[in-house]
Amino acid sequence: MKPAPFDYVVAASSDEAVRYLGEVEDKTAKIIAGGQSLVPLLALRLARPSLLVDINRIPGLATIERLSKTSVRIGALVSHRMLCEQMAFPLLSEAASWIGHEAIRTRGTIGGSLAHSDPAAELPVVAVAVGMVVEVISPLSRRTIGAEDLFVGTLENSLADDEMIVAVEARLPEHWAFAEYARRHGDFGLVTVAAAEVDGKIRIALGGVGNKPLRALESEALVNDANPLDDRLAEKAARAAASAVTPNGDFHGSASYRGGLVEELVGRVLRQLASSRQSASESRS
Repeated sequence: MKPAPFDYVVAASSDEAVRYLGEVEDKTAKIIAGGQSLVPLLALRLARPSLLVDINRIPGLATIERLSKTSVRIGALVSHRMLCEQMAFPLLSEAASWIGHEAIRTRGTIGGSLAHSDPAAELPVVAVAVGMVVEVISPLSRRTIGAEDLFVGTLENSLADDEMIVAVEARLPEHWAFAEYARRHGDFGLVTVAAAEVDGKIRIALGGVGNKPLRALESEALVNDANPLDDRLAEKAARAAASAVTPNGDFHGSASYRGGLVEELVGRVLRQLASSRQSASESRS
C-alpha cells in the first residue's frame, strides 16, 4: 500500500517544529526523524497524518553531552548507531546494539523510539530502568516527564499533540546489566530486562510483558532490602518478577513461555550486576 496524502515541511528549529504541530487544525501532524517506526505505519495506512514535520535539520539535537561525572544529556536526534558507538553511557550502548539491523540503527533515533512507545523496544526499557527524564517542548512551554509517566500503553505516550521530545537526561548507573531474548538477533525481543543501580538502589525494568515497560517492584524490594546480592537472592527475585507479571501470549510465544523468560533473564541480569559489584570492590581493595 501507499501512504494517504499528506503535506510535508522541514523545520529549521525546535520552536518552528512545534509551531507547525500546533497550527494543524485536525491535530494529526507527526514528527518525522529516522522514520523507522512511522514510515511502515504510513505505508499500511495505520497512521494518516495530514502533515509531516521533518526535524532532521534542526541543529543541536544529535549530540551527547556529559553534564557531570554522573549524568548525561542526549539529544532526540541521536541515532541508535551513535548510541552503540558512544562510551559515555555503556548501558545504552549495549541496549542499542540489540536494535534491528545496521540500516535501522543508522536511521532510527532515541527520541523517535521513546515517542513511539513500543513496549517491546529496548530503549524504553532502559529509560525506565535508569529513571530517564524526558525534555519536551510545545509552542508555549517546556517541561520534563519521567520515563515511567511518558509511556501510557502500547504505542501510546503522554505527549500532547503539539509537543516534541528534544532530549533526555539520565543518571549514569553505578552498575548495570542487560539481557534480551529474541528469535533472531535484530528481531523485537520476546522479553527484555534491564537492571541499573542508581544512587545505591537497584531498579529492574521489563519489556515485552505488558502494554508498556514495567518495573519489577517486588524483585527490587527483595534485592534492595538484603545484602549481599548472591545467586540465591537473584533466583528468589527472578521468581518474584515472573510471578508478578501477566504477559499476553501470541504466535511468538505463550504467556507461560514469556513468564519463564522473565525468570531466566531477571536472574541473569542480577547475577551480572552482582559480578560487576564484586569486580568494582576488588579493584578498589
